[in-house]
Amino acid sequence: MNARYAVRWLAEHGLPRLALRAKYRTGDPFAELLSGEEGRSDPYSLIDRLRGTGGVRTGPVGYAAFDYQLCRAILRDNRFGVRTPIDPVVPRPLRRYAERVVLPPNPIEAPSMFMLDPPEHNRLRKPVASAFTPRAVARLDDRVREVVTELLDGMSARGSVDLIGDFAAQVPIAMISEMLGFPAADRELFLRWGDAVTPLLDVGISFRAHRRAMAATKAMEGYLAAHIEKLRREPRDDIFSALVSSGELNTTELMASANVLMGAGFETTVNLIGNAIPLLLAHPDQLDLLRAEPQRWPGAIEEVLRFDPPVQMTARRALESVDFGAGVRIRPGESMIVSLAGANRDPAQFPDPHRFDVTRANAKQHLAFGSGIHACIGASLARMEAIHALPILFERFPGLRLDGKPHRRGLSTLHGYQHMPALLRRPADARAVPSMASGDRTPGS
Repeated sequence: MNARYAVRWLAEHGLPRLALRAKYRTGDPFAELLSGEEGRSDPYSLIDRLRGTGGVRTGPVGYAAFDYQLCRAILRDNRFGVRTPIDPVVPRPLRRYAERVVLPPNPIEAPSMFMLDPPEHNRLRKPVASAFTPRAVARLDDRVREVVTELLDGMSARGSVDLIGDFAAQVPIAMISEMLGFPAADRELFLRWGDAVTPLLDVGISFRAHRRAMAATKAMEGYLAAHIEKLRREPRDDIFSALVSSGELNTTELMASANVLMGAGFETTVNLIGNAIPLLLAHPDQLDLLRAEPQRWPGAIEEVLRFDPPVQMTARRALESVDFGAGVRIRPGESMIVSLAGANRDPAQFPDPHRFDVTRANAKQHLAFGSGIHACIGASLARMEAIHALPILFERFPGLRLDGKPHRRGLSTLHGYQHMPALLRRPADARAVPSMASGDRTPGS
């Protein structure tokens, strides 16, 4: 097994890692964005350098786009797909061998819909998407408020907390566990497994991180297989049980769908809530405005998504030759990195893009959830969870402040915090407060 892990790591991450490090040492901002500490903590100055005069840019792992209109067009262009081949810096014989190595199913590889193009993508997305329609999400509204209130009640007696581990992560893991029918006692298992697996979204991770991710993947595979068999014998009243009972998907596809549900229902939300807290604390005038005019919270959530998106970039593969002009022609099989963070800070689309403004009129035009057929399936749930969690948090604890510098996760693709020590000070009146303006209970779609 060790040799098989080594071959896959070398092909998927090891050789690209060497190429990135070599470019990083030359001061290449693209390599720094993907692998450097500055790129992980403050990617936006690097993105501005890479944007330059606009258009498609070349880099150490293919091409990249940073402009809003270009990124949006690529995400919606059927000449691009999501099946990304092993990096071209890897010798062809090693690529071919590595692609035949059988390891535990990687949550971000086929048959995950994340890495499938139509028609397979459509077949797998349709039954899962039913869990995230605006109507389905609206039915979870009261439960989200209950979860948020319970968490804050538990925090209130402690004074000092980690706003990620104790709050931002707990809201989505509680909801997605209930949707999948997992016992509450197993939530921490999935938090640990998810923390181990998410580095696979990056380029050039270490062998140690890759082995840890594969071990977590194998453990998740065993858990999910047993869970699916139990649901077949004893159906429950939850979304995943209904998907199992429908017979539309086989066991492998069901496990992949469960991973999609966990990713869509957890990662975007924990990073959205986590990124919003220090932003609002750093802009007290904006927070005061939201307290005075709570109907602005939906717009504030969109501005957080624009300003500091949970997912910084995604990748596409050319299915045919695409001519971008200025001598840039992408051939079939070549990869394109689409910078969602770059699109969201494009001054041509968002004037004064580095200014955080909860009243920004066009904030919802952001690409934080992508666009086109692969747009984030959990967008509605993430918005709804944040629209309850953040207002109630700041109402319950008006003296909330960070206790030192929060720690980023150290990833390039997923942009969020690992830990966020905070002091709650004196709890406010614990009476229920409106989580958003009247009427629109589930903003966005």
